[in-house]
Amino acid sequence: MLVGEVDSVGHVLVVGSTMIDLVAYTQRVPEAGETIVGDSFQMGFGGKGANQAAMAALVGARVTMVNAVGDDSYGEMTIQNLGSFGVDTGFVHVVPGASGVAPIWVERDGANRIVIVPGANNGLTAEMAADAVGSFDDLSVVVGQLEVPQAATTAGFGEARSRGVLTVLNPAPATELDPDLLAVTDWLIPNEIEFGFLAGGVQPEDAFLVEYADRTGTRLLVTLGGDGVAMVGVDGSVSRFPADMVEPVDTTGAGDAFVGSFVAGLAVGLDEVSAIRLGMKCAGESVTRPGTQASFPSRERCAEILASGS
Repeated sequence: MLVGEVDSVGHVLVVGSTMIDLVAYTQRVPEAGETIVGDSFQMGFGGKGANQAAMAALVGARVTMVNAVGDDSYGEMTIQNLGSFGVDTGFVHVVPGASGVAPIWVERDGANRIVIVPGANNGLTAEMAADAVGSFDDLSVVVGQLEVPQAATTAGFGEARSRGVLTVLNPAPATELDPDLLAVTDWLIPNEIEFGFLAGGVQPEDAFLVEYADRTGTRLLVTLGGDGVAMVGVDGSVSRFPADMVEPVDTTGAGDAFVGSFVAGLAVGLDEVSAIRLGMKCAGESVTRPGTQASFPSRERCAEILASGS
């Protein structure tokens, strides 16, 4: 079986970013000073927080988004899009200025390069995050990333910790972590590049994984793309989960598909190994289609995965 028994709906609260993705598909990215002709263009909804919220909702968790958008058309579109997934947007704040955008270049092998322009995401405050977490007494998991101010995520996680709620940090994009944020993080889920940045340039070999998990006091789970996932257990052992073989079309958002479905799995009552396998299945399917949220497995497909374990 891929997954275990689902025993509750679960409530996931995401303190995170929203972006409008501006995606150009091309055979290769241009060199400095070079102009090339692309193959196609697509505008979609993204931001690591919004992506993870959407994926968690598709899996079946109740999801609340905490974010700031600009007072522009992109902000209105973002709120409507989150609502279309069934995500609670009551804590998405509208602030003056432009909403966040993410220009993305996708090459023929599916590899991507992304520049994020946070815009209104930087308007998310510690008070907004803490107030949102404190407004619920049924939270299962609070998840965050690094595309909004770390002070906001720290405040949200701190409030969650005070209530006995699990916290999960996806430290992306790679940047220095505030020790106060790390101190209130239960699960830390970087990818291979982010792990190397945080751990001092080392590779995700077992000894380095165990040392970093011990040093940070977190449950460490490192996503390795086509090489699967590595997890440090509570006993200090390392478990590795191989990825399914797929033909990638667009890897944008695959990490968010993993994190969103993993936290939703925990929220709805799966054990950690089953939640990892669920996350890997959803992420693996997402890379076979273009786009970010548009590439995620549907609600119906997620239900099939949960029901059949295939």
